[in-house]
Amino acid sequence: MQNITVAELFAGVGGFRLGLEGYESQEHPEFKRAPAGPFKTIWANQWEPPGSSAKQFAWRCYEKRFGAGSCVNKDINAVLDDYEAGKVDIPDVDMVVGGFPCQDYSVARPLAQAGGIEGKKGILWWDIYRFLHLKEPRYVLLENVDRLLKSPASQRGRDFAIMLSCFADLGYSVEWRVINSAEYGAPQRRKRVYIYAEKTPEDWGLEERMEDGVLASALLMGKPQDFAELKVAEDPYKITRSFNKGGKKSPFLNAGIMQDCKVLTADVEAAYDGEMGSLSDVIVPEADVPEEFYIDGSKLQKWAYLKGSKSEERTNKRTGFTYHYSEGAMAFPDSLDRPSRTILTGEGGSGASRFKHVIEVDGRFRRLVPDELDQLQEFPKGWTAIGMTDGQRAFCMGNALVVRIPHMIGKEIAKRHAEQAKR
Repeated sequence: MQNITVAELFAGVGGFRLGLEGYESQEHPEFKRAPAGPFKTIWANQWEPPGSSAKQFAWRCYEKRFGAGSCVNKDINAVLDDYEAGKVDIPDVDMVVGGFPCQDYSVARPLAQAGGIEGKKGILWWDIYRFLHLKEPRYVLLENVDRLLKSPASQRGRDFAIMLSCFADLGYSVEWRVINSAEYGAPQRRKRVYIYAEKTPEDWGLEERMEDGVLASALLMGKPQDFAELKVAEDPYKITRSFNKGGKKSPFLNAGIMQDCKVLTADVEAAYDGEMGSLSDVIVPEADVPEEFYIDGSKLQKWAYLKGSKSEERTNKRTGFTYHYSEGAMAFPDSLDRPSRTILTGEGGSGASRFKHVIEVDGRFRRLVPDELDQLQEFPKGWTAIGMTDGQRAFCMGNALVVRIPHMIGKEIAKRHAEQAKR
């Protein structure tokens, strides 16, 4: 079967590539992973601002695992400038993938004035939009935090509406789903929105597509509930100015379809019936845990305080302002027989923290080691072990995705791609 060529933007340590393309290496046979289909990543970009060499550890990991020259380490905005100036080449691809930050996607000028959609500089969605405009891939698969569907607070859902309008401007139809990876068998609870877009002449029946689209077929779900219909403006500047002003809730539910600016959205639940994962699945033998990951008994009280519920008066040291602070309790230690909480970029380092994971094994409390963090995102054990510090490895995994999700979606894309090729 002919390859589905891929460009991976904001590549990190290669989660999309690993999930879609799989992995096979004579140097690391233990890293072997099956591909989701005939995917072949032929171009990738990873750059960590502000661009200093010390910050590029994720790119170095990518190149270590996929080969020297496999990933461009330069600000994507500058890369696209160079491409338009004819200084560098970016190959044509069938598919673009990437995870990107949830930022302010507002549009600077109306279409009538700008002659094209123009977003604020430094906002990475506009680099994706620009890449899609320049290369016109058939497929797009993106990942983001689920708050994208309801940001910003002043205009709930505005940013996602802008994205949908931009996709429509480029001729794409769109599906989205909020996925909690633990509900599909992963050992970590991680809720993210996945956005699938396709350039297609096919007329989608929105309600039918909701139930038999790529995401619905890849990630089985129950019957959609509470359908809602809306239309996003063709000019995203109008969305910037007026979308859902004063609305207390976003109109976008956890699943949806968009074609020609017409939107159908609904809440759906996972209907996965496979094996379920838990934190215990990734725990390494205690003989492999360095002593510095164990928490000294004299410091447990501080950890317990940070993890516990609070209702107390606090005073700002700088201003002297006194206020009431409250928060609920978190599990301490973390349960081994359930999927873990979402891992964050700050998991590294020995300092006490409310958000770092702590487990108890044989009566001793300890933090998770980097090999366990790799596996919670379903990368092979040791994937980020390339000389990075504990904190750097944790940062990479806190920014990564759960590899099984793009793998499951990729299998469905590959299946449909093959069926269409036979027609």
